[in-house]
Amino acid sequence: MPTAESSPQPINSPETAWDSQLLQNPHAVADKRRRVQRMFAAIAPSYDLNNRLHSLWMDQRWRRKAVKLAGLKPSDRVIDVACGTGDLSLQFYFECAVANGRVATPKAQRVIGIDFTYEMLPLAREKFRAIAENWRYHYISASPRSNDLSFINGDAQALPFSDQSADVLSIAFGIRNVADPAAAIREFHRVLRPGGRLIILEFSLPTNSILRGLYNFYFRKILPRTATLISGDKTGAYKYLPESRLHVHRPRGDDGHDAGRGVCRRRAAPDDLWRLRVLSRG
Repeated sequence: MPTAESSPQPINSPETAWDSQLLQNPHAVADKRRRVQRMFAAIAPSYDLNNRLHSLWMDQRWRRKAVKLAGLKPSDRVIDVACGTGDLSLQFYFECAVANGRVATPKAQRVIGIDFTYEMLPLAREKFRAIAENWRYHYISASPRSNDLSFINGDAQALPFSDQSADVLSIAFGIRNVADPAAAIREFHRVLRPGGRLIILEFSLPTNSILRGLYNFYFRKILPRTATLISGDKTGAYKYLPESRLHVHRPRGDDGHDAGRGVCRRRAAPDDLWRLRVLSRG
């Protein structure tokens, strides 16, 4: 079992990761992995604030929907890839904790969050620690312990888990940031048990042309300015994120999504601003 202590040194470089030339197709950049890692390291301290403000607090609703569609069972082991500051991991953790109409602490290591940006992980652990310390005991049989939910450093393309070791594997707003999404999907297939569920939550483009125009204006003209102002970012992160959404990879067939021979059920908000896919491993 991997541990949180086996982590690399943080990245402290504030240099620009993305310029206008690279953003013409960020997914084709040869050292995309290094640039994405540097960018997320820089924006980690203000990541939650920007997510809440610029989604109008809808990001947490989308995560709750993802957890609901996962169809968790009491014995399920969950791996949340690209966990960031731990929002989806925490949603899974407390969903796992529900038993017989009451809340009970699940087994340690039942939910594991993994992210390749080290700087995100202390924020995730602190978020869980704060929740555990302020827990309302009359809602739970035992207070959460610090090791009930673990956050570790790792790469989506080389997960530090054995074959067929997870019942649910999730990745929220992260598949477009992976250097080789097809390789990551194959890795997800390796780690999932037969019948396991793969949850992919990602932004989408509205089908309505007027709404799509407003959406693109907001993501390309407003969000980069306001989010950069809030974060003080100098890496170009909030220029990359809208463009990565527009150029998002869609692996198919032997390259990815069909690797699990699963059935894909599409779920989308009424305005089609996001998409949620649940795939079952064959």
